[in-house]
Amino acid sequence: MQKIMIHGYSGKMGQMVEQVIKEDGTFEIVAGIGKKNDLWVSYDTYFDINSCEKAVDVVIDFSNADAIGDLIEYANTKGIPLVICTTGLTEKIIVKIKEYSKNIPILMSANMSFGINIVNVLLKQISNSLYNQNFDIEILEKHHKGKVDSPSGTALFLASTIKSTVEDKTEYIFDRTNNMKKRDKKEIGISAIRGGTIPGEHSIIFAGDDEIIEIKHTALSKKIFADGALKAAKFVMTKKNGLFSMEDVI
Repeated sequence: MQKIMIHGYSGKMGQMVEQVIKEDGTFEIVAGIGKKNDLWVSYDTYFDINSCEKAVDVVIDFSNADAIGDLIEYANTKGIPLVICTTGLTEKIIVKIKEYSKNIPILMSANMSFGINIVNVLLKQISNSLYNQNFDIEILEKHHKGKVDSPSGTALFLASTIKSTVEDKTEYIFDRTNNMKKRDKKEIGISAIRGGTIPGEHSIIFAGDDEIIEIKHTALSKKIFADGALKAAKFVMTKKNGLFSMEDVI
């Protein structure tokens, strides 16, 4: 049985990943990295990843941006395939990830759900045509009150796809309170809502003259992200090296 480490085991997503792995039955969880909590787990846990000497075949990460530096150093040194699900990464860390992906396979995605990645494929197909027909583009994302980064990594991921697809120089607008003027065609508006226990909702709005097209994805539970992460782990283990995304998996 393949051996897996959960990086961020004590968080809500880490617990969900543990559940999905056990239901799947393909992997044995041999280690968890993260803050200690009152949960009983059947595997060894560590606060410092460098304290772990377990043999590991793949790592799934759902932690926080500050922990990724140590994680990628560890995986690169030991030659372990890596699935990074944490968002809000600095440019410095992203550069390191790209560098280390020459040595090990790394899959990194702002959103692990199948649905969001299908939405992303659709945006590549339609964004430029709608922009050229003078549709204004806005993204609205909603998450639970405990989410730290804003806008979400998924919103920025979708916005980046639109920006790279549109054959014009567009710009992101995050705050209109200091931008008291008519909307410019080249704007891609990105707005965030935080409240309650919303797992995640993303709407891409194409607003034209007298008609609106809206593409919306709603996560009804965190399980879809854990399912996607497990599929990604199985995929990345088949690769020798390289940087991949969920689009490669689907």
